[in-house]
Amino acid sequence: MKKITLVSVHGGHSGQFCHHATDSLEEIVQLYIKKQFRWVGITEHSPAISDALLYPDQRAAGLTPDFLLDRFAAYMQECRRLQKKYRSEIRIFAAMEIETYSGYETFIPSLINRFQPDYIVGSVHFVNDMGFDYSQGQYDKTVAAAGGIDQLYCNYFDAQYQMIKLLQPAVVGHFDLIRIFDPGYKQRLLQPKIMARIKRNLQLIRELDLIMDFNLRSLLKGADEPYISRVILEMALAMGIAVVPGDDSHGLASVGANMEQGIAILREQPGCDNGWREPQLLHY
Repeated sequence: MKKITLVSVHGGHSGQFCHHATDSLEEIVQLYIKKQFRWVGITEHSPAISDALLYPDQRAAGLTPDFLLDRFAAYMQECRRLQKKYRSEIRIFAAMEIETYSGYETFIPSLINRFQPDYIVGSVHFVNDMGFDYSQGQYDKTVAAAGGIDQLYCNYFDAQYQMIKLLQPAVVGHFDLIRIFDPGYKQRLLQPKIMARIKRNLQLIRELDLIMDFNLRSLLKGADEPYISRVILEMALAMGIAVVPGDDSHGLASVGANMEQGIAILREQPGCDNGWREPQLLHY
């Protein structure tokens, strides 16, 4: 059996630059090196566009969009410094995880132009400007606003499709995050109107030759499989889509967490090995 090559296409959130993470970014990079990662994408969240779209914990802490923008600028500066400092020990990508909310169509390109990240992770944490992944209570409110959980899934995958088509992110983050607080998601994903959207989105990912994040953070929260779910994983690999592990680390405690389990799942799939493809860099 080939030796496992450790990489993370989506990771490195730090308490230095992310309110719901812990520890400094340099400490986190040092631990990736200690754990012998070949490369890692540091993918800090893009700042909020308005007060209304702050996360509840950010609002409670008195954070503002201006503060978050300044902090993101500091993140990019620090990540570039660490790239150079540790380049003989690990390849670091200074990347950005984006959001989908009203105005993102122009706001995110403006951030890309200003900060010139190595690549972007295209994630969906908002549906119709309502967050859904912060808590069960928040999820339930967003389900109610959508008119039911099935419709929320449909709206989520529609928003994801539009984001992928518009921004063509090198990495599609935690493709089925919408399942986060739904214990019945395995059957729900198979419903015809939801599955049709999943297949449509996978087809677009294949056409654009993007990477899918095999996101292991769900395992830390008690799920029995990563994002993406096995049924979607099997379809993606059968279509020839590159699927690459992401630890989605939020501090030292989660750097590389469950990586061996995630890689073992991938290795079970026909034709999948650990020659992980690196993200396509943005060119300016």
